[in-house]
Amino acid sequence: MSYSLNSDQKQIQDLVRRVARERVAPRAADIDRTAEYPQDMFDLLKELGLFSLPFPVEYGGTASLLSGCVAVEELGRVCYNTAYLLVVQWATFGAILGGGSPEQKKRWLSALSSGEARGALSLTESQSGSDVSGIKTTARRTAKGYTINGAKIWCTNSHIADFILVGAKTLDESGAAKGINLFIVERGTKGLTIGEPEDKMGARGVPSCPLFFDEMHVPVEARLGPDDGTGFKLAMSMLNTTRPVVGARSVGLAQGAIDHCLDFLADRRAFGRHIKDFQGMRWMLADMDMRTEVARQIVYAAASRADEGIKGKEFARIASMAKCFASDVGMEVATQAMQIFGAAGISSDYPINRYFRDAKVVQIVEGTNQIQRNIIADVLLGSATQR
Repeated sequence: MSYSLNSDQKQIQDLVRRVARERVAPRAADIDRTAEYPQDMFDLLKELGLFSLPFPVEYGGTASLLSGCVAVEELGRVCYNTAYLLVVQWATFGAILGGGSPEQKKRWLSALSSGEARGALSLTESQSGSDVSGIKTTARRTAKGYTINGAKIWCTNSHIADFILVGAKTLDESGAAKGINLFIVERGTKGLTIGEPEDKMGARGVPSCPLFFDEMHVPVEARLGPDDGTGFKLAMSMLNTTRPVVGARSVGLAQGAIDHCLDFLADRRAFGRHIKDFQGMRWMLADMDMRTEVARQIVYAAASRADEGIKGKEFARIASMAKCFASDVGMEVATQAMQIFGAAGISSDYPINRYFRDAKVVQIVEGTNQIQRNIIADVLLGSATQR
């Protein structure tokens, strides 16, 4: 089934495409090279109102995940890191929307939508990447709230976030396990230490840092959900919602890699002929284009299902398909693009190696593609275990 954009989404596409080419593309290489947070790009996205796109209307948005995917795709064509600014801004809002109290929603959702606040999501630990149920960070219930101890890794955006959404295994006052909860931990909370940014191969412009919790106290009001043990379900729902957006990043990367290949081949010659006239080259480009378009359609399909209110296993299946297929395609297309560039591809004088490095990241984040295949198989086979 082919998914097309409505008039509003086409306007968003046209706007973001023009801004991406004129204002974002000239910054892309420098952002990657320096690995410094691009505050100017954040300010640009805020000025354009792009952060609000998937938020409900009551929080200033358009209630369209598909519109958000379109914006991420167009930015990702020229700069993965600028597109990433949208993704991390949206990483926490699904959980707050689904499990937040009225006070939590009022405080954070409009601020995230407008860009007045920034959030970060922290689930990953050194011993349990995609296995959220295996986290060891603990939140022990006390008379006045929870005391959190443990450590996290790869918390993207944490160095600048106003709050971090932290997953922890909850214990009651006797030490008995009560399941996983998510907690809104505000910047500056005593007992929270944010480590130095990790040196990453790709996605370098939006730093990821380790976190350390040492007898960190948070009030009961910081917990998402009405009861202990509701955090795992919220986390899974939140990850499902963001997976089409992650897929859109890969579609943008793939399309951008194709764009660069076409520019590179315009005047290249070998054996007395234009390289673009060789049948082998033409077939490579055709395969890259076909697979990118299929990836785009499955991302649009997943986002459209979200906009229609589809939830549960039905949505989990297509969300995982979108993330897994699109990111595999992004890696394949970037690899083929490197081959087309030849020796020039490994030189930092050309942008294509940046696309290659960034594409690999997407196969791993938001649940590895092996985990996505497990989710799809679980739904097909009726497995009781939903990751």
